[in-house]
Amino acid sequence: MKKQVFNPYLPSWEYIPDGEPRVFGDRVYVYGSHDCFNAPIFCVNDYVCWSAPVEDLSDWRYEGVIFKKNQDPKNKLGLRLLFAPDVVQGKDGKYYLYYAFDFYGMIGVAVCDTPAGKYEFYGWVSYGDGTIWGRKKGDQFPFDPGVLVDDDGRVFLYSGFYTPCPAIASGFRKLKNDGGVVAELSSDMKTIISEPKLLFPKEGPGAFENHEFFEASSIRKDGDRYIFVYSSRHNHELCYAVSKYPDKGFTFGGTLVDLGDLFMTEEAANTCIFYDSEYRNMDEIRAYEYGNTDETKAANYLGNTHGGMLELKGQWYIFYHRHTNRHGYSRQACAERLVRTEDGRFLQAEVTSCGLNGKPLKDEGCYEARIACNLWGKEGTGRYDCSGAKKAFRTHPYFTQTGKDRTENGDQYIANMRDGAVAGFKYFQFATCNRVKIRISGTVKGTVLVSDQRDFRNILTEIPVEVDGSEKEFSGILPGMEGVKPLYFQYRGKGAMNFHSFELCHE
Repeated sequence: MKKQVFNPYLPSWEYIPDGEPRVFGDRVYVYGSHDCFNAPIFCVNDYVCWSAPVEDLSDWRYEGVIFKKNQDPKNKLGLRLLFAPDVVQGKDGKYYLYYAFDFYGMIGVAVCDTPAGKYEFYGWVSYGDGTIWGRKKGDQFPFDPGVLVDDDGRVFLYSGFYTPCPAIASGFRKLKNDGGVVAELSSDMKTIISEPKLLFPKEGPGAFENHEFFEASSIRKDGDRYIFVYSSRHNHELCYAVSKYPDKGFTFGGTLVDLGDLFMTEEAANTCIFYDSEYRNMDEIRAYEYGNTDETKAANYLGNTHGGMLELKGQWYIFYHRHTNRHGYSRQACAERLVRTEDGRFLQAEVTSCGLNGKPLKDEGCYEARIACNLWGKEGTGRYDCSGAKKAFRTHPYFTQTGKDRTENGDQYIANMRDGAVAGFKYFQFATCNRVKIRISGTVKGTVLVSDQRDFRNILTEIPVEVDGSEKEFSGILPGMEGVKPLYFQYRGKGAMNFHSFELCHE
């Protein structure tokens, strides 16, 4: 790595959810939906692409707009949205972009000669007679395409959505929403040659109990195994299933990542690659970080998530997204390294600030508060996709930014940290750091506590703070610490604090 990389791994002003990582040549390309800062709905912006060298996942490059909403002939005014895409390379060498066309129950296809060039509209996924998939009564609702070009050239399209959509499913179409389906495409990459069949039922026989399919189909092949990634009915976790066949026989594998670190098993918790063994064995960690299924006690605020897996030189990653602005319409790209067991299973990754860095962060330098991987208020957390979320969380902390959408000099920060609010950062490799400085704003009078435990049993330092509208810096002395540890910051006092950054230093 040329430099440290954090979560979110793209610039603070970029909002890319549903990220699908793909390796073409010597670069990793991330294709996703494109949210807008503080938007009123999902996926307001056109598709863009980011890429990085396979040797350096800290060096992300903006590739520009690759496909505009109004390029779809059924969306000439650009009023309809383009949801989660996927990109694969066909046997003809061209690159094919698949996207869900709003909630219309259609999947569009665009094509390009290069991975991140200007894609041109190619058509819609259709039956052999030209009927667009989703136009026939009884069709399974096409949504969130995931595509596999197998070693033998066969092309499989995975799709599905849990919730019926009355606006598009009414009338003559009467589309089904039974779960995740698979269909084989012809070599033209858009014509269905096998009737879409239910592969991942959302309920009943064959459904994965407590982790039933919801949406976010993504597919990878590893040797002779097919790995299917999806979002479960909980909506805030990505799970996986495996099979020796691309179109049958999948068995549940487990949770890969959850936005609030829910469902964490003891095996996964004790195998986290960022911990040293002494810290991991603390009873306090066991009590808080595995076995929890209570959404109000999650490590972060919850909402939908969607992503895909990436393998580089034997190391696997899971890409996903987090939420900002107390709603689900300004989501940002994150990723975590995965631990794989000797028998080939993947253990659930913990949500961290490190992500693609591959190791703990240094105990020196300035860190933006926006890289917090844990955030909650005095009353805990909850779901941003609940009814009246903004009102429900009006006293809770949240990520936001200055400036308008795609303002490159905008400052993203944690806003509205009231009494009892906590921001957590994982992990740092401590050796020489003995002081922490915080940069805050707002109208506050109180104390910022710093701890390496989320219940603040061990207070490292207490920093008195008082601000009246301006932006100020305060500091506190840290005791000598060694090893891999998190840092938690809790505000106690009056008013609402905005947390901009902190600096770890040796003085």
